Amino acid sequence: MLRIGLLYILVIYLTYFAYGLGLTAFLAQVPIAVAEYISIAVGLLVVLAGLMEIKDFFWYGKGFSLAIPEKYAKKIQQKMRKLSLGTILFLGVFVASVELPCTGGPYLAITMLLSQNFNLSALVLLLIYNLIFVLPLLIILLLCLLGTKIHHVQRWKQANKAYMRLATGLLLIGLGWLLMLIANGTINLN
Repeated sequence: MLRIGLLYILVIYLTYFAYGLGLTAFLAQVPIAVAEYISIAVGLLVVLAGLMEIKDFFWYGKGFSLAIPEKYAKKIQQKMRKLSLGTILFLGVFVASVELPCTGGPYLAITMLLSQNFNLSALVLLLIYNLIFVLPLLIILLLCLLGTKIHHVQRWKQANKAYMRLATGLLLIGLGWLLMLIANGTINLN
C-alpha cells in the first residue's frame, strides 16, 4: 500500500508541477501590458470560483460545482480495481488532469503571480505549492498506514465537506483579489 500510494501521489505531484511549470513559463512570456489584463481576468475567475465554492457550502450538489464530474469519478473507481504500474501511472496523470479545471483557480492565480518574476525562487515556490497540494493525500496515506480505516476518513470528509468548501471559497476570493490588486499596481511585490 505504501509503494502504490507514494507512487500515485508522486505522479499527481509531477503532473501538476509540469502543468504549473508550463503555465508559469508561458505566462512569463506574455508582455506586461497584456499580463495586467490577464491577471485581472484571472483574478475575477478565481473570485467567481470562490463564490461557487461558497455556494456549495450552502447548497452542495445544486447547480454547477467545482468537483470531478461523476462520469470521471466512476472511471477512476473502475481503474482502482486493476492496479498495475501502468494503471497507477495513468490514474495519477488522469486524476491530476481531470482535477486541474476543478482546482485550477488557485493554481492559475499562483502561476500568474510567479510568472511576473519567474526565477529560481519562483520555481522553488512552485515546488512547495505542489507539495502543499498533495499533502492531504500524504496525510491520508499515513493515517491508513497507522491503521485508520478508509471509511473513517471518508466519513470525516463527508461530514466536513461543507466547511472545506467554505474555506476553499474564502481562500479563492482572497487570492483573486490579491491578484487583481497586484495587477492594477495597488500591491507591488518587487
